[in-house]
Amino acid sequence: MKNILLISQIVLSILIATLILLQAQGTGLGSTWGGGGETYHTKRGLEKVLFYLTIATITIFAAVSLAIIMV
Repeated sequence: MKNILLISQIVLSILIATLILLQAQGTGLGSTWGGGGETYHTKRGLEKVLFYLTIATITIFAAVSLAIIMV
């Protein structure tokens, strides 16, 4: 049981990193130090789906982490 949880945690961590990198695509390096935040736009389409999928994946990752602690 613990091995399955550990493997799922590894898979989820790779998925989270991928989703975060896909969201940051096109923002450039200027936003790293505070630049690039002058405009506001709403998330639409694929950008919105990636955002909610990232939140869901992080929530599942936290639940799996707690399950590993409990086992």
